Amino acid sequence: MGISIFLSYPKPFLKKQEEFIERITQYLQEREIQPRTLGVTDYDMDAPLTAIRRLMLESNGLVTIAFKRSLIKDGVGKPQSDTGEKEYDLSGKWLTSPYCQIEPSMAFQLGLPVLILREKGVIAEGILEKGVLGVYMPEFDLSGNIDEYFKSREWVQIIQQWEGCVRRVVENKGKPPMLY
Repeated sequence: MGISIFLSYPKPFLKKQEEFIERITQYLQEREIQPRTLGVTDYDMDAPLTAIRRLMLESNGLVTIAFKRSLIKDGVGKPQSDTGEKEYDLSGKWLTSPYCQIEPSMAFQLGLPVLILREKGVIAEGILEKGVLGVYMPEFDLSGNIDEYFKSREWVQIIQQWEGCVRRVVENKGKPPMLY
């Protein structure tokens, strides 16, 4: 069995999203990294957060894919503000699953390497904002050729760096705690 990692994503509703998951899963498995997803590879009778925590503790890293999920057809941010904050347009923007905020936060608290990939158009807020985790957060566009993204320097360099961190976690888990 390969190195266990947590693969987090909302259930795809587009074929291109399914293809994207298949490509990432295939890439990881070829590198002897075993992606695990609650409700896909692993099942649990406990409350979702309990099950997620259990799976997270067995993992050595996390990849979250923040797919488009809910479209805001007509929306405004900070409407009717009375503090001087400016309103902003949210029309045509997308939300992702709240678990794309929760699961990376849980992994961060455990000290696991976190890689978040955000689909173009998904609102960059909370943990999905660039720089919040202190690491580069790639944005991918499914309107084009998926192969192009997986051949890009951005993908290759980011996934290799994340993979190196995951392998260090595996190595460090085998070492006794240091008291000095």
